[in-house]
Amino acid sequence: MPPRFLLLADVAEQLNINVRHARALVQTGELPAIKVGGRGQWRVEASEFEAYIQRKYAETKALLEERGTLGRSVEEVAAGGTEDDEE
Repeated sequence: MPPRFLLLADVAEQLNINVRHARALVQTGELPAIKVGGRGQWRVEASEFEAYIQRKYAETKALLEERGTLGRSVEEVAAGGTEDDEE
């Protein structure tokens, strides 16, 4: 049985971000979490993490629809480029 809660380090690893960014997602309320223990360590419920990922997919789809790139061919989009090009 998989663990019910994830450490911020686990969240960061799975999203390929640093722990500081994962903590910011929690502290802004974007990623629901709880504080546990005397030192107040954050824990993210696995179901909340999956819901967060699904929300981000929905947000990304809406963004692509708004830009008019959703449904276009890869060649068309690549030829036009975007401000979000990473590499």
